[in-house]
Amino acid sequence: MNSHQNQRLIPLNLKSLRTRFALRFLKALKKINRQEKIHNNNGSACNVVMMNHHKFHKIKVAADASMAAAVGPKRAWSRAVLSRIRLSWWRRRGLLRRDNIVARKQRRGAVRGVMTQQGQTQELRRLVPGGEQMDMQKLLDETAHYIKCLTTQVNVMRSIVNYCSTTVN
Repeated sequence: MNSHQNQRLIPLNLKSLRTRFALRFLKALKKINRQEKIHNNNGSACNVVMMNHHKFHKIKVAADASMAAAVGPKRAWSRAVLSRIRLSWWRRRGLLRRDNIVARKQRRGAVRGVMTQQGQTQELRRLVPGGEQMDMQKLLDETAHYIKCLTTQVNVMRSIVNYCSTTVN
């Protein structure tokens, strides 16, 4: 009998952010795994490094999308993350031209240099998805929530890795 059979089953709190994220993320990981098996069974002679990078990117997008979907549309950062993922989808299919996006970013004129208070605020706006359009109070509120969600995301991913590493041994 392995160590996981001895553990008590803990009922899931479906209202908790951690549970909602974990369930969505695990579902996304299963889908990625199925796609990888299909891709590998087709006899593709892809470079292993490129395949790993591609899989890493898929997992990162799955984690971001799972967290944003778990939070829902009530937070600006989650709407911005989902919007960025949708834009990326359109871009990959050639339906949205990248040069338009680059030109828009250049017009914004992201100037980096000495970090004044205004510079730190701009940096925070850049780091928080959707932060460019927020006033300072909303930006700080969204930042606190975003950090809480990133912490939850990391903890769930660590739990998954720990569980997988103990089941392999």
